[in-house]
Amino acid sequence: MTADRAPLSRTDLAGLLTEAAQSAFGILTAEYPTAADRSYLHPVLGPLSAGPRVVCELNDRLEEFMAAEPRPAMPASLFTLASYASALGWLTESLAELTTAVDQICTRVGIPTEPRDPAFAATEDAEEEDGLDFAFSALELAAIRSAAEAAGLPPGDYVDVLSQSLLAASRITDACMEISSGLLEDAAYVVDEAADHIWTGGEPGGLPTLVRSLLARMEAVE
Repeated sequence: MTADRAPLSRTDLAGLLTEAAQSAFGILTAEYPTAADRSYLHPVLGPLSAGPRVVCELNDRLEEFMAAEPRPAMPASLFTLASYASALGWLTESLAELTTAVDQICTRVGIPTEPRDPAFAATEDAEEEDGLDFAFSALELAAIRSAAEAAGLPPGDYVDVLSQSLLAASRITDACMEISSGLLEDAAYVVDEAADHIWTGGEPGGLPTLVRSLLARMEAVE
């Protein structure tokens, strides 16, 4: 019969959360080479390429943690498990939303599928550029026209898909930053021995930061 393993130390538990926080934040600094004809995807390609790898790494670490503590029983261990699992779930969901947004952008770029009539296209592009004049400076307009031409898109369409890309990048940035900061807060909570007072009643203060955030989001939706 195998003896029960000793629980991980507070330092080890905090280190697990800190490493996860660094990994989540690292998604935002990932770079991915972007071809000129796909420049509108530049804001999202880094997170899109790095995100799945980070999720796999975090999942592997979670499995290692569960192997080290098959039945987490100490309050600090349970607190760490709840924090880590919440972060992993939130990150996975956020990356799924990013993937959906990129798919929609790619679909948008592929429409219309039939070549436009050259005469109509020239008139339509001129009208779109007239509309852009109110929003951008001459230098910005020149850059947009150049990027749109390289991407094979009308300037107005290019601005549209680039805006969608920037919005998707902003959302994954907010998610990764909130996940990272929440994990760091929980790591400090574990080291400070406060995790021994894990929530057991009606007070939510002892719950991990990300769990509280998720509960607050659920309440807001309701």
